[in-house]
Amino acid sequence: MTEVTNLAYADIFDIKVLWLTLGSILGWFISTVAGGGSSLLLMPLVDLLLGPASIPPIITIGAIFGNGERSFAYRNKIDWQVIFWELPASLVGACLGAFTLTQLRLEWLGILVALFLIVSALNYFFKKEQQSSWSIRAWYFLPAGFVYAFLSGIIGSMGSLLAPLYIGYGLEKEELLGTQALTRGVIHIVKAIAYIVFGALTLHHLEYGVILGLAAFPGNWLGNLALEKISEHRFRKLVFAFVLFSGLLILWQQLQLLFR
Repeated sequence: MTEVTNLAYADIFDIKVLWLTLGSILGWFISTVAGGGSSLLLMPLVDLLLGPASIPPIITIGAIFGNGERSFAYRNKIDWQVIFWELPASLVGACLGAFTLTQLRLEWLGILVALFLIVSALNYFFKKEQQSSWSIRAWYFLPAGFVYAFLSGIIGSMGSLLAPLYIGYGLEKEELLGTQALTRGVIHIVKAIAYIVFGALTLHHLEYGVILGLAAFPGNWLGNLALEKISEHRFRKLVFAFVLFSGLLILWQQLQLLFR
């Protein structure tokens, strides 16, 4: 009886591993050509296979690997001025967000974020391109980094929340990806430590998170090949298209949680 049970568990585990691997490759590929959002794409898959409580810790572990590899690949394109302003506040926000996750349920925050993303994308597409370019200063990333990391710690991923700011600041495609990946990688490391301290990260979560992370490597590689053939103009359109998609997906996810 025990052998049958173990075999059944192994079969289920293998199926989950297969889907998580394929999903991660696809998610990181899309996020490369669309300026981020791999974690957001993987959230529904993790929810379906492992349940909503597993989303933040598993996505966080996977993102450490994926963003680490991406930041290394684009290390010569990183904008260190943005890092200087964004990273410190992001570290504080990540810790507070992870702690809040263990204490409160704030799904309504995700709805506000979704509405912001939707409005930002529509503002870009319905205005002339020269009017939709925002004048963003480097210090803006101090409060923006805190808000992103805090909400990411609670909900698991904020998709392309800061993409409009990166675009408005003037970062080009490799600069955007490299700068964003370095900040996200550090944030996710801090979140993982916080989840361990607050008891939200288990060995079970770690195993599946590593699977997501390792599968991110081929996804990033394939995405980079596609990115080389995409112009800056097309890249910006893809970024804002994904911003719109992110907003709609987050809105749907949060409404699902509220009415469960």
